[in-house]
Amino acid sequence: MCTCTANICARGQVHVLSLQRPKKTRGTWPIADMEPVPSVGKLVHITVTDGYDLRGVKGDTPVTFVRAEFNQVVLGDSAKITVSPEGTAKYNFNSSFEFNLEGGISFNDIAHKPVFLTVTEVLPKEKKQKDEKTLVLGQAVVDLLPLLEGESSFETTVPLHPVQGSPLESPRPGFKQCTLEVKVFVAEPLLTAAQVLESNLLKVTLEAAYSIPDSFIPVGPQQNYMVGLQVPSVGEKDYIILFKNGNLKLGGEREPVPRPKKWPIANILAPGANNIPDAFIVGGPYEEEEGELNHSEDREFRNQAECIKKRIIWDLESRCYLDPSAVVSFQKRIADCRFWPVEITRVPLIAAPKGKAGKLDKTEDESQLSFHGVAYVNMVPLLYPGVKRIRGAFHVYPYLDSTVFEKTKCLYSVFRDTGHHLIHNNKIGGINSPLSKPVSKTLKEDKTVKEKELDGKLRPGDVQAPSIRSQSSDTPLEGETPLTHNPEGQQYLEAGTYIVLEIQLDKALVPKRMPEELARRVKEMTPPRPPLTRRTGGAQKAVSDYHMQIKNISRAILDEYHKMFGKQMAKLGNDIDTEALEEQKCQLSYELNCSGKYFAFKEQLKHAAVKIVREKYLKTVSFENQEELQTFISELYVFLVDQMHVALNQTMPDDVQETVSTIPTSSEQLRLFAFEAEVNEDFEMAAVYYEERLVREPQNLDYWLDYGAFCLLIEDNMKAQECFRKALSLNESHIHSLLLCGVLAVLMENYEQAEIFFEDATCLEPTNVVAWTLLGLYYEIQNNDIRMEMAFHEAFKQLQAQMLQAPVAKEKSTGGYMEEGRKMESSLGPWGTTNDFSTIAIKAEAPAGPGAALSILDEFLEDSSKLQSESREPLIVTQSQDPVTGQRTSNIFLKEIQEKKETSKCQDSPAFPPPTPYHGASQISTTIFMETIRFLMKVNAVQYVHRVLAHELLCPQGGPSCEYFLVLAQTHLLKKDFVKTEEYIQQAAQMDYLNPNVWGVKGHLYFLSGNHAKAKACYERTISFVVDASEMHFIFLRLGLIYLEEKEYEKAKKTYLQACKRSPSCLTWLGVGIACYRLEELMEAEDALSEANALNNYNAEVWAYLALVCLKAGRQLEAEQAYKYTIKLKLKDEALLEEIHTVQEMVGFGDPSF
Repeated sequence: MCTCTANICARGQVHVLSLQRPKKTRGTWPIADMEPVPSVGKLVHITVTDGYDLRGVKGDTPVTFVRAEFNQVVLGDSAKITVSPEGTAKYNFNSSFEFNLEGGISFNDIAHKPVFLTVTEVLPKEKKQKDEKTLVLGQAVVDLLPLLEGESSFETTVPLHPVQGSPLESPRPGFKQCTLEVKVFVAEPLLTAAQVLESNLLKVTLEAAYSIPDSFIPVGPQQNYMVGLQVPSVGEKDYIILFKNGNLKLGGEREPVPRPKKWPIANILAPGANNIPDAFIVGGPYEEEEGELNHSEDREFRNQAECIKKRIIWDLESRCYLDPSAVVSFQKRIADCRFWPVEITRVPLIAAPKGKAGKLDKTEDESQLSFHGVAYVNMVPLLYPGVKRIRGAFHVYPYLDSTVFEKTKCLYSVFRDTGHHLIHNNKIGGINSPLSKPVSKTLKEDKTVKEKELDGKLRPGDVQAPSIRSQSSDTPLEGETPLTHNPEGQQYLEAGTYIVLEIQLDKALVPKRMPEELARRVKEMTPPRPPLTRRTGGAQKAVSDYHMQIKNISRAILDEYHKMFGKQMAKLGNDIDTEALEEQKCQLSYELNCSGKYFAFKEQLKHAAVKIVREKYLKTVSFENQEELQTFISELYVFLVDQMHVALNQTMPDDVQETVSTIPTSSEQLRLFAFEAEVNEDFEMAAVYYEERLVREPQNLDYWLDYGAFCLLIEDNMKAQECFRKALSLNESHIHSLLLCGVLAVLMENYEQAEIFFEDATCLEPTNVVAWTLLGLYYEIQNNDIRMEMAFHEAFKQLQAQMLQAPVAKEKSTGGYMEEGRKMESSLGPWGTTNDFSTIAIKAEAPAGPGAALSILDEFLEDSSKLQSESREPLIVTQSQDPVTGQRTSNIFLKEIQEKKETSKCQDSPAFPPPTPYHGASQISTTIFMETIRFLMKVNAVQYVHRVLAHELLCPQGGPSCEYFLVLAQTHLLKKDFVKTEEYIQQAAQMDYLNPNVWGVKGHLYFLSGNHAKAKACYERTISFVVDASEMHFIFLRLGLIYLEEKEYEKAKKTYLQACKRSPSCLTWLGVGIACYRLEELMEAEDALSEANALNNYNAEVWAYLALVCLKAGRQLEAEQAYKYTIKLKLKDEALLEEIHTVQEMVGFGDPSF
């Protein structure tokens, strides 16, 4: 069987519409049958070994041959092979082409141009027929992309797609689809391993343009709808990606998904060969896109546009190989220019003329560019870590030179400047067909004519213009007159036209840290978890445990005995006979058996007995006979009885009688007591409560987080960091522990560690809004605007998804580990603190720190409030309609505030633009920054709050709100800055007069500033609302105290009882006791004070009022004991101490020192 080999030099594949720019060498364009030129290229061999399930027009054993084509050049034909009855053909056809970087075939050709294999049937000659007739059966496509992935050979089975009219079009039952077995081989890889690692592959898919202008009609002259953009390819050269021949459709139904992507090559014979193998357009939810129309309010418009209105369909995918230098250039251009222009236009289709070249020139002159528009594609997401793909819908705007240059720094148009030759060569049928004729003399003559036609005109290779300059470039565009008015392009804007585009890379430009690496780094920074306590065993431990159980059971039996016969024994004393004791013993035994307590005691003792059997007697297997079992049981019984007597003799009766019952306090109560101590600035007592919780449950990470938040409150950052990292060591996947470790790392300027913590949090819980926002704030400190925008964008995206799915999901991302404290109404707002939280500076662009930032923020708000009062309009933040700047979240902390401040001073207009329709986000009730502020306030990270407040002010969905001013008031109240606090709380009240939190904070302000009359009015208004404020516990405490000061004891008693009902504590019961004492209700006062003393027996004021109650009740012993503890605990209230002395003198006892 013969083998045909065709080695075609790559320099012979020249056509005017080629998207790359081949160089002109030696003054002419070389063709195939010129004298051979020494080549240093690499031969790419394509071998078709077999064909399967073939059949023809003239029976099932047709004579067929295969033609191989690449880059519009025929590589050769196989021998004519007769198909076997089973449909198999052994072609063994080998063809090749030369890949040479110095020639016309480039990596881009390998990337986006496949090898076409056309199977043709040779029909039998009829009578008087000189030449053979042929019929094309089908066409197969071989994708050469694996060669760019470092492979030197690969095998594939490709389907043979039937052409129209082919017998393969209608499959017969029992027959499979026709296929070809193909092998591709190259002697050495086209790319080395290092080049594969450092290079990249760019895929651009143009799906469609929707909601096109009404002037686009399918009747009349045929139009070619084209879209183009430029990307760097090799070094500094630009590669023009062009999508042609868009299909204008009237609409009426949505385009199906998934649908295949198509090759950007015209005139492919077989319709199925247009489809790129294993590449599909799958669509997806609008909210997951990266474009401009990806919000809920855009859904209705997009549904109408994509179902009802006219559209232009391309569904084309073009590929571009980026060598290592091009990857660097690509990344730099994105960072410099951010938005890239994607141009769209239409050109009338012109029939390719036959005849002289002069007619061709005339036809080209008549071709005109119309409806020139441009879409601005935000390429910045490709610089986000790990991002390889962006897809979205982008508005089409009229192409204006000044606007395009302003937004993209692009100096040239693909169609008007560097690519006008693409318009001139817009012919019906084009020459982008792979079905070119074999290299021959005719081809040589055709190319000579085309060479002459191109003389004096701009060649693709002659123009090498850096289409996108850096932002620092201000070089004006020379040449054609700049386009300043585009009425046709304006129709795109009026119709709301947008294109759907996908840009995908083979490898992410910025690699993302792997979760395993983040987990390892976090583990290195956290202290190792202490090993579990080893359980001691052995015979001695078993006997000791048995003694302990005996003691516990004996105490329980004695308690039961005292309950049944305690009063009887008190009356009889020692005068009780043996018969009475025996009767009591029987009754006790009966009661224990009836109540089930005897069974419970036996079960309690069983485990200790089993341990003695195993540890002391070493009995771990079954006994061999009953006699051995009885002997062992007798021996064990004697030992257990003896040890029981030993344990009972060790138990002293006095120990049982002196046992004082105490009211057990839960961890929630201890936490509430700690909050009360914080409010009263008794930080030493608060630390005791937090440490007691940790002693009880050292493995509870929430307790470590609470203690760390307390340390932040008292500005002990080192201890706070230790607590947070201890919590993280208990659970390395706990999100809030990671976030708080990151916050502390930022405050202590350990920025590398902070990035690890924040990244790990977003990796473990990608839906956490606060984690993404804190990561964005970290990148802002590092002046990394691109990654900052990425983090803020992801945070907003997750928040929007949570708002749409379920409002409850919002609580999870704002500090869920603090939620159980809501039962106690104990918010972490320590209004009574005196600490200045701005002493720890946060490293930023300016070295001023949070204090300076807050002062700038205050000044800005002063100016804004003045302008607001003058205009008498609400102060809001809106987004401009600018398609570029409208997408970008605020990315400067102090700069933007200062700029807006200066603008407001020098202009008479309001501080912000007038309200305009905003299409950037859904109208949601909160923002990512306010969610973060709530989280930070709960953990006392006030130093970090100032930075987030600035973002909330500038956020398009945020701005000055009631909650915003409320947080500002709280931060200033912590610093005891009462003037600023009152100013902000007044602004909050103006925005929401019925907010109970506003009145609560206002009451705290007046209480701390000493104006108790106004505080009382605010507190009374707060508790009168139907909805409770978040600070109700402290509001009740302080309102009750004011009532006591004003001697309104009934109101004080009622208020404190309300607090006791909601969240009882020592202070609430103390208030009830004081009110009852002043009302001369001594029994109720004693009960309330006893409750307070049981909850905290270290409160000197409780002992003082107990002493007063006992003095007035005439109980000398109790009065003296209470007074003793009052003095021992150093009562600070001199007036109360003087009152005790007065009552002591009046009753004549109570002070044992006299």
